[in-house]
Amino acid sequence: MRIFAAFALFILWLILSASYNLLHMATGAVVASMIVWLSPAGAPHVRRFSWLAALMYVPWLISRILKSGFHVSRLILDPALPIAPGFVQHKTKLSSDGELVVLGNSITLTPGTITVEVAPGELLVHGLDAASCEELKSGVFDDRVGRLFSVKEDKK
Repeated sequence: MRIFAAFALFILWLILSASYNLLHMATGAVVASMIVWLSPAGAPHVRRFSWLAALMYVPWLISRILKSGFHVSRLILDPALPIAPGFVQHKTKLSSDGELVVLGNSITLTPGTITVEVAPGELLVHGLDAASCEELKSGVFDDRVGRLFSVKEDKK
């Protein structure tokens, strides 16, 4: 499984860098191998990322980004400019660093909201108006991000 993870990271490196000279590819192979080698995959109760859940999460996130983009476009094109910016203290049950990073980034990618601060169990989010933070308040983002991670139990 570790070899597959290293290979997948190496392929991602190649796709994102779009540079295929020997030195660059060797660097990518070393970096991908080091990431896999240093990851705590054997530790008990480690949160594991589910690539299958990610395949379902990405289209959902893109739909949220488009929906929010249209909402923000309506706000800024309205001559009255009906914005009411403010901060929302969002409490979450997500606890691992990976979960909080994905949640914060997903919020920030969604137009009209930006994650300002992340602390264990809570995020401070700036919203363009109350409607921009509705899905965040409903817990939909937390549920979707939570499905990306699962706990791998220790096999002792």
